[in-house]
Amino acid sequence: MHPLQSSSIPATSGITSILETLDIQTGERTVLAEFGRLIEAPNWTRDNKLIYNSDGLIYAYDITASTSQVIDSGYVNHCNNDHVLSPDHSQLAVSHHTKEDGKSRIYIFSLTGGEPVLITPMGPSYLHGWSPDGGMLAYCAERNGQYDIYTVPAGGGVEVQLTDTPGLDDGPEYSPDGNHIWFNSLRSGLMQVWRMDKDGSSPVQMTFDESNNWFPHVSPDGEYVVYLSYRKGDVAPGDHPANKHVQLRIMTSQGGQSRVLAELFGGQGTINVNSWSPDSRQIAFVSYRLSE
Repeated sequence: MHPLQSSSIPATSGITSILETLDIQTGERTVLAEFGRLIEAPNWTRDNKLIYNSDGLIYAYDITASTSQVIDSGYVNHCNNDHVLSPDHSQLAVSHHTKEDGKSRIYIFSLTGGEPVLITPMGPSYLHGWSPDGGMLAYCAERNGQYDIYTVPAGGGVEVQLTDTPGLDDGPEYSPDGNHIWFNSLRSGLMQVWRMDKDGSSPVQMTFDESNNWFPHVSPDGEYVVYLSYRKGDVAPGDHPANKHVQLRIMTSQGGQSRVLAELFGGQGTINVNSWSPDSRQIAFVSYRLSE
């Protein structure tokens, strides 16, 4: 969910969501299922399920059985597409729009379902990363009119601001070794992929092309980074709308030249959160088709 978007759940009529996987070496795309409603942002679990959101709820799609089942999240029933698995895959952290003021806040509950626990009392807070040691969450938040990257203990506590730039910083995600946070930033003029130390120091720009690049996701083995790319001029640099022709691109975690993995119709909801398979061989994503 982009921080400047409305907090309401997007309309789902007139859209088909296509849940797919892609082999990063062969480029082969496999359609797992089609849904006659909006689904977004799959996370890939170790037991071969894909966690996605739809109509404010969280679902688990069983790849082997080709079935979906809602996960009980209690009163947290207005979730957006910012949800992340804990490192041991026992819990799920989500961004949920509270009914008191409609602002997104972060909650944690069991992956098998259960009572949610509020982690970020202040909103809006948009979750993106969970540190590999399980101790910290990384997220984009608006405080005093500016969107920056923050961290907070996964058990709750005092948030720490890591970035302080005039433009939007978003999509923070830890590297598997826990030493870096990858994110996307407007600080160069276009939306580009950056990496910084886990404490927010030593930011380094990692992409330099003429696209607007969002949501870098590091493979579990730490070798590759996949991200979403909009053509320059198709979108405002600070926005990542739905229903655009976009690319999924991949590069090594050391940076350098990227290559196109897939061209598709999507954008918002396609790959907002990490969707790598546990073996680092595939990614999951959602493409879309509009009714004529």
